[in-house]
Amino acid sequence: MAVNLGRKRVLVTGGAGFLGSHLCDRLLADDYEVLCIDNFYTGTRHNIRHLLGHPRFEMLRHDITFPLYVEVDEIYNFACPASPVHYQFDPVQTTKTNVHGAINALGLAKRLNAKIFQASTSEVYGDPVVHPQPESYCGNVNPVGFRSCYDEGKRCAETLFFDYYRQHQLRIKVARIFNTYGPRMHANDGRVVSNFVTQALRNEDITIYGDGGQTRSFCYVSDLIEACVALMATADTFTGPVNLGNPSETTVRILAETVVELCGSRSKLVYKTLPSDDPLRRCPDIALARKTLNWRPTVTLEQGLRATIDYFEELLGGRSPAR
Repeated sequence: MAVNLGRKRVLVTGGAGFLGSHLCDRLLADDYEVLCIDNFYTGTRHNIRHLLGHPRFEMLRHDITFPLYVEVDEIYNFACPASPVHYQFDPVQTTKTNVHGAINALGLAKRLNAKIFQASTSEVYGDPVVHPQPESYCGNVNPVGFRSCYDEGKRCAETLFFDYYRQHQLRIKVARIFNTYGPRMHANDGRVVSNFVTQALRNEDITIYGDGGQTRSFCYVSDLIEACVALMATADTFTGPVNLGNPSETTVRILAETVVELCGSRSKLVYKTLPSDDPLRRCPDIALARKTLNWRPTVTLEQGLRATIDYFEELLGGRSPAR
């Protein structure tokens, strides 16, 4: 078991990624010691460079598909590429990260008797036929499709977490994270917010797949991290899974139009074929999170988009001249 000198030591796998780096920020602000591990497959040093000199922050380059031997009190497992562009690039490795990574993280938690958090995903619901999706919904997932490495990998990880809970009485927390956006997203991760913002800032055509009528619910990153920390702090008897996301639904077309307006862009909307297995509707039922965590998102889509646009504008070196 980790030596406790009065301050908790927390491990964040995937800590140099989009969500993981924001979580590291929050944990340090809450006076924890933070051990960030990442293999930099999709995470970047840029996301954590402001933390590298912090006295309570430690960075370790490591691939979670291999066992890890450290001493910590709590574990947040965020290690896995989360966008289709990245997780479909090496689907076998994606499945290994989800499954072997969960096994290694759980084995570490078992040895240390540490509380462990699993960053699961709304993708466990697949292309849902129930709307909005409650935690009791078992999903409509294609086990052999292009997205299956991520969808089924995360479903298997949830299975492992609950089997460790039942068999070894491990203290687990499972969050099903819906679409989240904000600063530190990859500019080329293939997600609609980053795609639309970078295209609009460059005055390029905005690419919409399908007719743009498909819906998503977008949660700003600070709201999401607040919920994760609140879930980890719940009583050991509460495991989840819990939906974390914004229940306010927006069509992809309206999102594109909003981004163009906020960027002052001259981009045009162009439509292409919808990819295989891309869900048409995705919206969380967050009644359980409201009740158990006393949590709901507070950042509006416009507020969040403005902050995200500012980040990408700096990242890309400004806006391109209008065509």
